[in-house]
Amino acid sequence: MWFLFVVLYIILAVAFTQFYKIVLKTSKSDGTITVLLQFIAGLSALIFVPFFKLTFPTDWKVYLLLGIACIFYAISDRINTTVRSGLEASTFSIIKQLSTVFMILSGLLFFKEQFVLKKIIGAGLIIFSNILIFYKRGKQKLDKYVFLGILSNIAFSIALFLDVNISDNFNLPFYVALTVIVPALFIAIAERIKPSKIKQAFINGNKKAIMITSLCWGTMIIVQLRAYQLGDVTTVAPLCALTVIGNVIVGYIFLKERDNLLKKLLAAVLLLVSVFLIKG
Repeated sequence: MWFLFVVLYIILAVAFTQFYKIVLKTSKSDGTITVLLQFIAGLSALIFVPFFKLTFPTDWKVYLLLGIACIFYAISDRINTTVRSGLEASTFSIIKQLSTVFMILSGLLFFKEQFVLKKIIGAGLIIFSNILIFYKRGKQKLDKYVFLGILSNIAFSIALFLDVNISDNFNLPFYVALTVIVPALFIAIAERIKPSKIKQAFINGNKKAIMITSLCWGTMIIVQLRAYQLGDVTTVAPLCALTVIGNVIVGYIFLKERDNLLKKLLAAVLLLVSVFLIKG
């Protein structure tokens, strides 16, 4: 069953990445659009509550960990919106795979999963594929979006690591709703975003793209966490990297992302090789 959830995740993640880029083309405030998408994503996740067992933890420490995870999700989600606005969707998808490396390390260090050389080599290929995308001969300076992307992935990995440990204590869709709505509140408070601004962002934005992005967001997190709950972290994490190939292809066809296509395809192939190494 975990493999089915991985397949669903890949489809939803590709759609999410592509439509998020479309949303940002008409957005005037990164913070406001992030909060808007998070709120709708949280509400969409609640639709699936009846399909999962209703359960809630009684240990206060679980809620504490949830609060900490939401802080890191808020940091990651907010930074990601800025990074997405500055990078092509396909390029963003590639740099996002750095979280796979961090999850593999967490699986080895904290989940005490077996150390396998192939998995380490696979993680190394993921890092190399990212270097390949951004390396330009004679222009070794990396712009702020790359550094912000790395920071975002670190924050996301910490939050996801906490998720894997505590999400099975909750009704999963309700938990997912909390992990997008609570960060949205954190961002709204930190940036003093009023409800009127959020409403205006929806009215003036690409409504169809906003709805698709949000619906994909909520559902995508549910199936991803379910995959992590049912499978091994060091197996599920690299398989999720297959979203890269999908984003390169879809970005080329629909978003006309034609720059550095050869390097993107090579990076995608390297990521695919890393998947087989890690899974093997």
